[in-house]
Amino acid sequence: MTIEILIKIAQFFLSLSILVIVHEMGHFLFARLFKCRVEKFYLFFNLGFTLFKTKKGDTEYGIGWLPLGGYVKIAGMIDESMDKEQMKLPPQPWEFRSKPAIQRLLIMVGGVLMNFIAALIIYIGVLYAWGEEYLPTANVKYGVVASDIGKEIGFMTGDKILSVDNLVVEDFFKVVPTIALEGAKTVQVERDGNVVNVEISEDDIAKMLKAKKMLGLRYPFHFVISSFAKTSPAKTAGMLKGDELVMVNNQSFEFHDQFSSLLEANKGKELLFKVKRGSGMVDIPVTLTEEGMLGIIGDKDPSGYFEFKTIKYGFFQSIPAGIIRGWETSVDYLKQFKLIFNKKTKGYESLGGFITIGNIFPGSWDWQAFWNMTAFLSIILAIMNILPIPALDGGHVMFVLYEMITGRKPSDKFLEYSQIVGLSLLLLLVLYANANDVIKLFK
Repeated sequence: MTIEILIKIAQFFLSLSILVIVHEMGHFLFARLFKCRVEKFYLFFNLGFTLFKTKKGDTEYGIGWLPLGGYVKIAGMIDESMDKEQMKLPPQPWEFRSKPAIQRLLIMVGGVLMNFIAALIIYIGVLYAWGEEYLPTANVKYGVVASDIGKEIGFMTGDKILSVDNLVVEDFFKVVPTIALEGAKTVQVERDGNVVNVEISEDDIAKMLKAKKMLGLRYPFHFVISSFAKTSPAKTAGMLKGDELVMVNNQSFEFHDQFSSLLEANKGKELLFKVKRGSGMVDIPVTLTEEGMLGIIGDKDPSGYFEFKTIKYGFFQSIPAGIIRGWETSVDYLKQFKLIFNKKTKGYESLGGFITIGNIFPGSWDWQAFWNMTAFLSIILAIMNILPIPALDGGHVMFVLYEMITGRKPSDKFLEYSQIVGLSLLLLLVLYANANDVIKLFK
């Protein structure tokens, strides 16, 4: 478990570092293009002290210790550095404030633009290198396993998903996101040979957003022990590698979820397991852990029960496919704002911080998953930065657009105060999101 956490952390910081450098490079390149002096280029913030720094030309390059982002300090610009002394001096030709509004606008959108371009390039590369694999909804032949939240909403274990609002969702793993993002009203399922409409309300969507899982894959019960966990009641009781679980308390199972449900209902209790060992049968009593665990690992990956579909792309095919994926990802992320600010769905309660972001990376190093996550985070970074909030790129863009439309430039004092307000709001948002993470750990 510790190794998995370290791998997640390593992937998170590598991805964050790449995206911060890409973003700040966008500002840097446009600033240099328009002959602005760039005084600093930093990966991470260096409050109080710096881990590493070197100077080349007019620019100091460095690595800070606080991994909340990064920055470029452009001469003559009111930014997070809050360098008021420089702003008291007369404007110089190489300063940001001396440049035409259109140039200042391009400098400010440079970071967002670079993040979007980076995401598209990554998606193109991923599709070219690995293609696209997904599980067709029609191939989920055993139906779904409905969690407690899923059952509250109206789904039942064994339901086969047919459509969402009478539209087929080709990829099974996009069914739940489609319900939430599109505000679906109904889901059509096959239940006991009949087509049933599951009604979805905004309250149901609110429940979905809070749930860790709503609909899982149902697959047949087949369990041959391949290894044991560090703490394993089954191993202590006498089970061996290669044993096949057959019955529990004289009960057999058709599907794995039936077996899991029995363990869940008997946490901390002793159960009698019948296992097949070689050509014979052995009865072994085992007392489950307080979490209802046996401490055993099976020999078969559940995904082996399903027929996945893989689409391969040539180089020229991967370009439009990557652009489409980037566009669809951006649109889906924008739709989430509707959920966040909706009082009924209460999406804001599901906001997460560094723990949530870190957990989207797999526990083992997988380059395909890493680059997919990095492209996704690049789009998030771009969209969040273009929001019209002072202290973000979007806040600077908003003020420059105001100047271009009205012909009046906001005063330096106003920009200073708005920067302070914006930074305060962002700090509160970061604290709120990470507090949500901590609360979830104890739930």
